[in-house]
Amino acid sequence: MSTVSAPPASQRGLGADAPKAGPAQALLNRRGLAKLLLLVVAAAVLVPLLQAKYGAAWPSALTVDVSGPLGKTSDWIINNRDSHWLFVYFLGHLSNAVVISVRAVYLLLLALGWTGVTAGVTLLAWRVAGLRIAATALISLVVSGLLGMWVPTMQTLALMVVAVAFSVIVGALLGLAAGLSERLFRILRPVLDTMQVLPAFAYLLPVVLVFGIGVPAALLATVIYAAPPMARLTALGLRGADPNVLEAVASLGATGRQRLVTARLPLARKELLLGVNQTIMMALSMVVIASMIGAAGLGDRVYQALASVDVGAALAAAIPIVLLAIVMDRTTAAAGERLGADTPVTGPAWLRGWLPWAGVAVVTAVFAGLGRLSGSLVWPDAWALDIAHPVNHFKEWMVDHLYSGVPVIGGTADWAAHFTNWVLNPLRDGLTALPWYGTLLIVAALAWLIGTWRTALTAVLAMAAIGVLGVWKPSMNTLSQVLAALVVTLVLGFGIGILAAGSKRLESVLRPVLDVMQTMPQFVYLIPVVALFAVGRAPAAAAAVVYALPAVIRITTQGLRQVDPAAMESARSLGATRWQMLRQVQLPLARPALLLAVNQGVVLVLAVVIIGGLVGGGALGYDVVTGLATGDLGLGLVAGVAIVCLGLMLDRVTQPTERRTTGKGA
Repeated sequence: MSTVSAPPASQRGLGADAPKAGPAQALLNRRGLAKLLLLVVAAAVLVPLLQAKYGAAWPSALTVDVSGPLGKTSDWIINNRDSHWLFVYFLGHLSNAVVISVRAVYLLLLALGWTGVTAGVTLLAWRVAGLRIAATALISLVVSGLLGMWVPTMQTLALMVVAVAFSVIVGALLGLAAGLSERLFRILRPVLDTMQVLPAFAYLLPVVLVFGIGVPAALLATVIYAAPPMARLTALGLRGADPNVLEAVASLGATGRQRLVTARLPLARKELLLGVNQTIMMALSMVVIASMIGAAGLGDRVYQALASVDVGAALAAAIPIVLLAIVMDRTTAAAGERLGADTPVTGPAWLRGWLPWAGVAVVTAVFAGLGRLSGSLVWPDAWALDIAHPVNHFKEWMVDHLYSGVPVIGGTADWAAHFTNWVLNPLRDGLTALPWYGTLLIVAALAWLIGTWRTALTAVLAMAAIGVLGVWKPSMNTLSQVLAALVVTLVLGFGIGILAAGSKRLESVLRPVLDVMQTMPQFVYLIPVVALFAVGRAPAAAAAVVYALPAVIRITTQGLRQVDPAAMESARSLGATRWQMLRQVQLPLARPALLLAVNQGVVLVLAVVIIGGLVGGGALGYDVVTGLATGDLGLGLVAGVAIVCLGLMLDRVTQPTERRTTGKGA
C-alpha cells in the first residue's frame, strides 16, 4: 500500500527557536490551504455545470453495462468446457493433477493412521521449532480427535498441504520476477493488490465456471488468495538484499545466477519463511469459503452447521481449524527466528544433516505400525467427546438473557436497533443523498490533503469506476457499513492496544484471545452474532468489528512498544506524566504503525462485507453472494470489483503518501 514516514522534528514542533507566527499567518503557510482553495474554486465552477447537465444521481449516460459481455463469456465457457483444446489439454490436466495430489496426501495420512500422524507432526514440530511447539502440536491433534473431527481434519490438512505448496511455488516465482526486475515489479504490484483485495466470493464464480464444483476449483481459489503474500515478501527480500554483499560477490566474478543462489536468496531467507507463514494463514482462512464449492473437511462441517444454525457443531469443527493455524503459525515463526539468529551449529555434519530427519521418519513409521496393530487407523469413536449440546445450551441461555429485557442498558436487540437507527441509517441516507460529484470532491479533498495529486486522482478514479459500473447506490450503502464498522474497530482497537502496550500482563492475557479471534472462521461467529443481534446490517457490522479488531490491537501495541526508549526516558526526566508521554511522545512516534493499523482495519472490514451479505448486510455483499448462487457472472463480478474500488479509495484517503520532493507543491 502507501508508504508512510514520520515528519521531521521541526515539523512536529519539537525544536524551534523561530518566532511564532499568528494564527492567520500559520494558516496561510499551510500547504493544505492552497489545495483547499483550489478545490473550492474548482467546485464553484464544476458543480453548477454538473448539476444542470446530470443532476444529483449518477447519470445513466456515464454508465457502462458489462453484464452482456460477461454473460456471453459465461455461456462460452459452459458450452466449450468439454470440447475446447484449452480445457481438454491444459485445464483438464491441471485439474487432474490437483485431484491426484490431494488424494495422494490424504491416502498417505490415512495410511499413517492417527498414531503415525500424531507422532510425525509432533516430532517434525520438535525438530523445526522446539519442544514447546511440539507439545502444542500434540495437544492440537489430540483435541481434534477428541472432538470427533479426525477424518475432516485429515481432509483439510491434505488440501492445505497441496494448496500451500502450489501457493508457495506460484508466489515465489512471481516474487522472483518482481524482485529481479523493476519493470515487472511495477506490473505485478497492481495485480497482487487486486488478487489480495478482491473478495474471494467474487472469483469463486469464474473458478467454478471453469473447473466445476470440486477440489480443483477450491484449491485454485485458495491459491489466488494465498499466493500474493509469498510474492510480496519474496520480492521484498530480494530487493532489500545488502548491496555491499552483492557487490562483493560480483567482484569475485559470479554470474547472475550464482549471485542469486549464493547471495540474494540466502539473504532473503527470513522474508521467504515469513512469506510461507503468511501463505499458510491465508490458505487456512479460505477453508470454509472453499467448502462452498466442493472442498470437504472441516470447512464443510462449519458451513453445514451454519445452514442448520448449530453453534455447537460449528464450534467443534472450527476449533481444529484454529489449532491447525496456531501450530503452523508458531512452527514457521519459530523456524524463522532460528534462521534470523544465525547461531552456529556444532557437531558432525552427518548429525546436523539427514540423521535427525531419518529419525523422525523411523519413529513415525513405528507409531504407524503400532496403530495398524491396534486395528484402528482413525481416532476411535469411543474416545470422542460431544461439545455441541452444552455449547448450544449456552448460546440459548445468552439469547434468553441478553437478547432483550436487560435492565438499564437494554438487550442486544436494542443495541442493534439503536446502532442501525442512529448510525447506519443516517450515514447511508446521507451518502446516498449526497450528489455524486460532491462525493468525488470530498474524496479528492481528503486524498489530496494527506497525499499528492496522484493519490487524489487514483481515489477519484476508483470512485468514478463504481459509478461507471452502475452500482453507485449499493456501493454507498456498503460504504456506510464499512465506515461505521471501521470507526468502532479503531476506537476499540486503539484503546485496547494502548492499554496492552502499557501492561505486559494484559498483553499476555490478550494474546490467546486475539489468536482465536483472528484464526476462527468468520462463519463460526456469525451464528452467535445473528442470534444476539438478529438479521440485518448491525450484525454484519459486528462481525466485521470482531474480525478486524485483533489486527488493529496487535499493530497498535507493537507500534507503541517500539518507540525509542531514549525519547521516553527524556520525557520522563522532564517530569512528564504517563498521559503526557503517551500523547506527546508515544503516539506521534508510533504514527506509521497507527496508520498501518488503520489500513489493515480497512482491508479486514471490507473482507467481511461479503460474509455480512449472508446475514442481512445487503448491498454489494448480497450481490456477490447472489451472483455466486445463481451463476450470474456479471452481477457477482461487478459487485466484487466495486468492493475493490472502495478498498482502493479508502486506502488512499487514510494513508499519507511520502513526497519525493520538498519545497514544491504536490
